[in-house]
Amino acid sequence: MTPPQVLTTVASFRAALAEAVAAHVREHSGAPTVGLIPTMGALHSGHAVLIDAAREASDIVIASIFVNPLQFDDESDYLHYPRTPELDVALLGAHGADLVFVPDIATMYPGESRAPLVRVSAGELGRRWEGAARPGHFDGVVTVVAKLFNIMGPPAPARLQAWFGAKDAEQVAIITRMTEDLNLPVDIRTVATVRDELGLARSSRNQRLDETEYAAALALPAALFALREDAASGRALGLADQVAELSSAEGVELDYLVVVDPGSLQELQPGGALLDRLGILRGPALALIAARVGPVRLIDNVMLTPGRSQPRE
Repeated sequence: MTPPQVLTTVASFRAALAEAVAAHVREHSGAPTVGLIPTMGALHSGHAVLIDAAREASDIVIASIFVNPLQFDDESDYLHYPRTPELDVALLGAHGADLVFVPDIATMYPGESRAPLVRVSAGELGRRWEGAARPGHFDGVVTVVAKLFNIMGPPAPARLQAWFGAKDAEQVAIITRMTEDLNLPVDIRTVATVRDELGLARSSRNQRLDETEYAAALALPAALFALREDAASGRALGLADQVAELSSAEGVELDYLVVVDPGSLQELQPGGALLDRLGILRGPALALIAARVGPVRLIDNVMLTPGRSQPRE
């Protein structure tokens, strides 16, 4: 693969993308599709799957690497977030990225390096679950994503697709709603969570887990998979049992384990539209989990699909 072109300013990136779009239009018929993968770097095999998916579906593949300070509620977490730019660019190139935007803070937030005066609000969706645990986190996410969409959006006649991993389910729901509510010309695409051989979701933060902490972290996907099996088998969801088990698990500080509506992120209540009075799932739902293991906060999720044997109330 040809190494990707790395750009560090808004003007240079826009010029390079405009040139790539014009070259495609000259050589092919029809409007090109541009696939965007926004990242904070420290790329791993999960990102590789995203890039591959974008490469297969797009004519031009672009990516960003920017550790966004606005979405960190913990200064230490921001300072210790892994930064491996050379390795990241190499991985992006190996999987077919054409252009990589690597701005510094002053480029993304000119004049207000850590606190831009105008931000995008994630609204009510941004105050649930991770948003409640990390106030302002999703405001920071949608602010930087909206900026990246505007900076990295291709000129006509190209169309923009933005690719995200399903592991960050709340983030995907909020960004999808933002693009709809703000009428942004972006098609949001998702790729299934990439897990290691023992089921732990791939994450840049996993690099900070030692062997003991990694073993403890496996309790998170185990709980999610148990709920998925309950739903698929038509049994009442054993949510309380899983919460109790995680709460007593050594090395795990559980924040929440909940089952929510995938669109609104509202917690399901027995007797509602998606959950009957016995706790048996009636329709697709999302199980969300967050916990601190060692030095890092881990999040994960699975979709729950109801099985066939569901008694009527």
